[in-house]
Amino acid sequence: MTSGPMLAALPDGTSRALAAAVAARLIANVERVVHGRRPAVELVAAGLLAGGHVLVQDVPGSGKTTLARAFARSVGGSFRRIQGTADLLPGDITGSAMWDPDQHSFVFVPGPVFANVLLVDELNRATPRAQSALLEALDEGAVTVDGVRHVLPEPFFVVATQNPTDQYGTYPLPEGQLDRFSVALTLGENDLATERQVVREQLLRPTVDDLQPVVSPYDLRWVQDEVRRTHVADGVLDFALNVVRATRRHPAVRIGASSRAALSLVRCAQARTLVYDREFVVPDDVKVLAPYVLGHRLVLQRGAQGPRGAGFDALGAGSAVVAEVLASVPVPVRG
Repeated sequence: MTSGPMLAALPDGTSRALAAAVAARLIANVERVVHGRRPAVELVAAGLLAGGHVLVQDVPGSGKTTLARAFARSVGGSFRRIQGTADLLPGDITGSAMWDPDQHSFVFVPGPVFANVLLVDELNRATPRAQSALLEALDEGAVTVDGVRHVLPEPFFVVATQNPTDQYGTYPLPEGQLDRFSVALTLGENDLATERQVVREQLLRPTVDDLQPVVSPYDLRWVQDEVRRTHVADGVLDFALNVVRATRRHPAVRIGASSRAALSLVRCAQARTLVYDREFVVPDDVKVLAPYVLGHRLVLQRGAQGPRGAGFDALGAGSAVVAEVLASVPVPVRG
């Protein structure tokens, strides 16, 4: 694959086309093993290319981990996995200082968070204390241990999965933690033909293990920079901000989407233009992404329920609120 500096030196328009080709190759590679999930694959790709993090929540066995591992294996570089359990400690995530008898001092031993791609499986089975160890990493790309700040590798991408919060042994993610995820989605149920294909392939072997990287961390970082150069017209930017601000006034919402949510929405919209090989953001990018970027961040009034019950409030009732907001905010006729 062409290296980042060479891409950056290409004539206008050529680098953009190559970046779009990288996005297409990434999605195609994931779809080799993740069948019937094109919208979900595009959402995760948008989160990754926007430089954010993604939360996938659904019932056990729905393919959350397969989707996460497929993206992890498609990106070269270091990959680590953390399994959320009740006995997981913050040091098991960030790393800790260990005594080195040769140096007669404590030496920092990095934890699994020091990776280009980190999969946190069943995040909400970890206790709030362990969950909090990820806050600084998700927001700042660094961790502080014993008063010393350690910068994480770039790019740094977290894809986490969680089970419904009404299931046994789960600890609901606090609002501050949810707000660190750019995109949150559920997978839903496959149709019969797709489910048959998945089961048939899995009878032979876990096909995700066959995936090879299609983009290096260096080139991924360059593509993320290309995403941020995507043109956003004032009218489209105002439309995104009006949607975010309208969530704060909705009667079913106690606390609406934050300014961080507005930034995530625009950045993910920029990334979606690359997935669809366009050079500028259009209002439809904002409309398609808003339920997945904003829904999990809303704090609803008591009694609000998602379509599957309390465990899916963030993506059920929250997304429904965003859909109502989108119907009420005027769409700009011109960018």
